[in-house]
Amino acid sequence: MKKIFSGIRPTGNIHIGNYLGAINQWIELQKTEDCVFCIADWHAITTPYEEKNLRNIIFDLTATYLASGLDPEKCILFVQSKVKQHTELAWLLGTITPLGELQRMTQFKDKSQKHKEYINAGLLNYPILMAADILLYNTEIVPVGKDQVQHVEITRNIAQKFNNKYGETFKIPEPLISKEGAKIMSLQDPEKKMSKTDDSKGSINIFDTEDEIKKKIMGATTDSDSIVKYDEINKKGISNLLNIYSLFGNKDIKSIEEEFEGKGYGEFKTSLSNLLIEKLKPIKEKREKISNEDIEKILNEGFLKAEERAENMMKEVRKKMGLTL
Repeated sequence: MKKIFSGIRPTGNIHIGNYLGAINQWIELQKTEDCVFCIADWHAITTPYEEKNLRNIIFDLTATYLASGLDPEKCILFVQSKVKQHTELAWLLGTITPLGELQRMTQFKDKSQKHKEYINAGLLNYPILMAADILLYNTEIVPVGKDQVQHVEITRNIAQKFNNKYGETFKIPEPLISKEGAKIMSLQDPEKKMSKTDDSKGSINIFDTEDEIKKKIMGATTDSDSIVKYDEINKKGISNLLNIYSLFGNKDIKSIEEEFEGKGYGEFKTSLSNLLIEKLKPIKEKREKISNEDIEKILNEGFLKAEERAENMMKEVRKKMGLTL
């Protein structure tokens, strides 16, 4: 069994792109691999957030993953800030990480531009904390989106640098790039990926009502010729909807094109709306049965398991660095 680590920031609503990418990937990996997953609340506070809502968002995110099929009997699921060894290792790794490497990170540049009033040392040191998250658990594989590959690369560099300086300690992790979620674009601007911070019309959230799903799909950007045909260059809007239909309906795009030949966008969008309502309904029903007490119990059990693994690694790190008496 390969050791897997991944985390997700508790920010915004979970949309169908997240579901097809991160959530489905975690659910599949837990069946065959040794998986550790965390709710990355320390990462979330590097950009503006509502502190009063953070706990509720963490609970909602956990419930979404559980309702979607994540099984705490098959993986470790916990909240990052509960395991203090994450920040301890991040501090130690910071002593061997060149400042220039952090300043060159694309995400730091992007978020510094987007949140100019909120540029902070935590945002700059984000990759070091992410490296600590990964390396604490002897991780071999890190499921990430394309925008996070650079973070895995710097993690590999830090691990190799530590091993060279202090002796073999960390495994060198490899990224596992999610393919399906990367295909889902905004319903209003098919040039951009669907985002948790997208406008309300651009994304389908897991817990949207039936009316909301229908309204968003029927109002999705397409083009004027009404031909249901996949063409990523000239027909980005309908191509995006075909991708969604293909992934949720488990059908190849060619067969969907044949099914809707001569029928126009209205009939196609109605069918896609009904498909999404049908596929998301069981998740919503299961979510209603998960109580806050259930979530607290699962997260606490996950914390105890994660902490044990993290402390075992930190004992070795402290010893290698000469920090034990």
